[in-house]
Formats: sequence, structure tokens, C-alpha cells
Amino acid sequence: MPTLLYIDTSGNTATIALSANGGLKALRRHHQAQEQAAVINLLIEDLLQECNLQLRDLDALCVCAGPGSYTGLRVGLSTAKGIAFALDKPLMLFNKLELIAREFNTQHTASQLVVALKARLGEYFVARYDAAHTVLTEPQHLFEADLDTLLQGQEALLLSDTDLPYTGPRVMIPADYAAGMDSWIAFATARFATGRFDDLAYSEPFYLKAAFTTQSKK
Repeated sequence: MPTLLYIDTSGNTATIALSANGGLKALRRHHQAQEQAAVINLLIEDLLQECNLQLRDLDALCVCAGPGSYTGLRVGLSTAKGIAFALDKPLMLFNKLELIAREFNTQHTASQLVVALKARLGEYFVARYDAAHTVLTEPQHLFEADLDTLLQGQEALLLSDTDLPYTGPRVMIPADYAAGMDSWIAFATARFATGRFDDLAYSEPFYLKAAFTTQSKK
């Protein structure tokens, strides 16, 4: 089975992990989002030293490519792409909404799951999956009114990091959520076995919405 490096800098907590033979070998978390660019390579180096490995020993790189923090997504993906380019290693991108659905569906069996993460006040990143993790509603950016429409009449398990007006079953995702490694490792190992890699040259973060900018008054 492959040796895989995992990078998730999509939120406030950065996750750097290493798996081999389908199991977790080592893990690092960093809880200061503003320091991710400064520490990511140090965390990777520390992780490899713990496992007595070098970058060339990796079989592939796995990145949580969003949605999430614009800056964090760029930090994580650019780091992974730099390593992959330099060492000719394959790259696999993972959507955070699907990772959450896979993680929590192992704990709460449901026929459908809706993942809704707060993007900004009144705005959400949303996707809907069935129990086999097939996408029923593609990951997208929605305003609260549109999310209400999506949830109406649903009997899905709602996975969200904010309190939404929903009467069905729900699980609250911690505001400082960090990727659960058991389900991610299983997913990534299965993808590697089937050769489902992403195009290194054209891979981009899953922003799902345009960057918010303000117009200069000058």
C-alpha cells in the first residue's frame, strides 16, 4: 500500500499527516491559521523525520483543496504542487465537504447527508450526498435563503458548523474542525489504487466563490 502525505490548511487548524499501509503513521496539527505559510514545511520535515522517511519515499500527495480560507488553500496546494513537481509525484485533491460527509457518515448512518459550512454571514458552502457518497447536489456557494429551500422537505442528516433552522437530524461540526484521518486515509488509499490522480499543472483550489474585495475610494 502507498505512503501518502496529507495537507489540510483550509481552516484555522492545519493538519499534516502521513499514512502507510492504509494506516496513520504520524500527525501534526497547528492551531494558528496566520502562521500556516511559515510552519507548513517545518511540520512536513518534522513528520518525515519521525517516520525516518524522505520526500522521495512518498508515493503521492493528498490535499484538502477547499472550500475554506483563500490564503490557507493557496498555501497548502502550492506546497503540495511544489513537492509533486520537483519529485514527479502524483497529486490528489479532496473536497472538504465530501471529507466531512465520509467522516461523519461512518458515525451516523443516513440515506442522505447535507454538509453546510459557513462561508460568511448568511452565506454557506453546501453539498448533498447519498449514503454511498455519490454527489446528489454539487458543492456550491449558497445564500441562506437558497439553503433554506434546499433543506425544505429533506430527511437528510445535516452536518453543519452553525445553527441552521432545520428540524431533521443534525450533527454540529466544531468551528475549529480538523480533518478526521481514518476516513480520509481510507478514501485516499482507495483512490491511489485506482489511479484517480489530478492534473498537476491545472489543479486549483475549490474556492466555490469569488474572492471578496472592496473598491478603492481613491
